[in-house]
Amino acid sequence: MIKRTLYFGNPAYLSIKDQQLIIRLPEIENNDSLPEHFKKEAVSKIPVEDIGLLILDNSHITVSNALIMSLNDNNSAIISCDSSHMPYGLMLPTSSHHAFTEKLGYQLGASLPLKKNLWQQTVISKIENQSAHLKKRGANTDKMDFFIRQVKSGDTTNIEGRAAAYYWDNLFVNTAFVRHRYGMPPNNFLNYGYAILRAIVARSLVGSGLFLPLGIHHHNKYNPYCLADDIMEPYRPFVDDLVLDLIEKFGSLEELTPEIKRELLVLPVKDVFIEDSRSPMMVGMQRTTASLAGCFEGTVRKVLYPLLL
Repeated sequence: MIKRTLYFGNPAYLSIKDQQLIIRLPEIENNDSLPEHFKKEAVSKIPVEDIGLLILDNSHITVSNALIMSLNDNNSAIISCDSSHMPYGLMLPTSSHHAFTEKLGYQLGASLPLKKNLWQQTVISKIENQSAHLKKRGANTDKMDFFIRQVKSGDTTNIEGRAAAYYWDNLFVNTAFVRHRYGMPPNNFLNYGYAILRAIVARSLVGSGLFLPLGIHHHNKYNPYCLADDIMEPYRPFVDDLVLDLIEKFGSLEELTPEIKRELLVLPVKDVFIEDSRSPMMVGMQRTTASLAGCFEGTVRKVLYPLLL
């Protein structure tokens, strides 16, 4: 089942009753000019089991702890935004897999050659999708194809970085764009999309019984989501593709408006192709993280990453 992404940008009271998310809007409830029957009908209910992502983008949103507990039981990701309306905090259950301790043992016991091989697979898949995106936009991809053949175990020669430099230079031709987290637009739109993507990946990894701080390549001691930052790499071009489509649709993007956010929030249901099988990203991500868990266990040898078409 495709899980829903819920976005709240206005003040709201969020609670739970009978496993239903109860949404009450104080702006309506406290408006004396509205009839009582309208106020009652304005209360919304959504089954908690249908929720994959819950995005809180207003400082006057109240969430009951009972609802948080139920969302954790459902392995739903809760994203809170900062004063700039950018995703800032991410809440997930510490584990949601029945065999978490066993899975953790396999992950802890992963050998260095295995992790290097997994990172090689990840980098190759990322560059393949970057190349496919460039080709879709009419750019020459011969150099990207060359980079793919040069990726070694562990990517010891940093082909990923060289490919990324070529990718961004040829994705935004004849512009002053420089990809940087704190750079000028459309960096902010890319950041927003990547934050949503990171939550999707992290939620799925936890659901597969994996421990987020233990990455296969990323290992920053200040980063509790190292594994998510590893596995999201081949998915990043899907965000880039969505942002480029928005630029073509709306023209030059400067402000992250509610309309643009709504467009970016389709990411969890954006179609991906894995082994010729088409599915929404949130479903495909489950195949990716389950295959990664299988690699740690030694039952499979390949991570199932998507191909951008």
